[in-house]
Amino acid sequence: MQRRIIIVTAVHGPSAHHLPDAYRSLCAQKLPDGWDWHWVIQEDGKTEHVAPHVPDDERVTFLQGRPGGPGVARTMALAHADGQYVKILDADDQLPEGALARDLAVLEQDSSLGWTTSRVLDLMPDGSLVGFDQDPEDGPIERGAVLEHWRAHSYRAQVHPATLFVRRDLLLALGGWMALPASEDTGLLLALDAVSRGYFTREVGLLYRKWPGQATGQAAHTDSAERDARMAVVEARAQALAGSGWRYPAPATS
Repeated sequence: MQRRIIIVTAVHGPSAHHLPDAYRSLCAQKLPDGWDWHWVIQEDGKTEHVAPHVPDDERVTFLQGRPGGPGVARTMALAHADGQYVKILDADDQLPEGALARDLAVLEQDSSLGWTTSRVLDLMPDGSLVGFDQDPEDGPIERGAVLEHWRAHSYRAQVHPATLFVRRDLLLALGGWMALPASEDTGLLLALDAVSRGYFTREVGLLYRKWPGQATGQAAHTDSAERDARMAVVEARAQALAGSGWRYPAPATS
């Protein structure tokens, strides 16, 4: 396994024009000696609208496949995840300088942690930045803490799934992203929370773009019947995993 961070991005036509901004934010990242990144961009579909926006860089792999939503696209991208860690980066978001190095340092220094998240600032259409008022303290997140907060705050977690940095083997063990039309990243976050300790970094780790065309801004995303069903299966999966007794990393045996 190469000393490499795999950046996984699902993209469809309407968001493809933001890829150059995401790429510039990746190029600004500085990693420790011996480490590099590989950006896997998976189109959710097979169109002619995304490829023109994909950077010409040997560190970038562009793939296409049958449409199935962002969770399916990201999971298919894992076939090309040839590194120890996977970082999520949505096509319309950006990484602040230092974000990758901070995530990497946390998991390299503590093998008991399976994943990290970080502070998010919303990048508004006018260029202003807006923070979140419920960020937890900097440090480890114990198993079950995210689910507890999510239940108590109308299905809103205290950490953002779009900032996930996760060990590749743990991500694969959980099957990647959930097969849901939306909230597939929240489902993964709660599954990780059920079986492993995580970490939150209060330094800004993501600029989350707010724009009219984003998927989470569409009416279908807030349909109450579908949302209730999504939340029910996300919670049931997290509970089942927590009750299974499986933990990451596995306890040492004598």
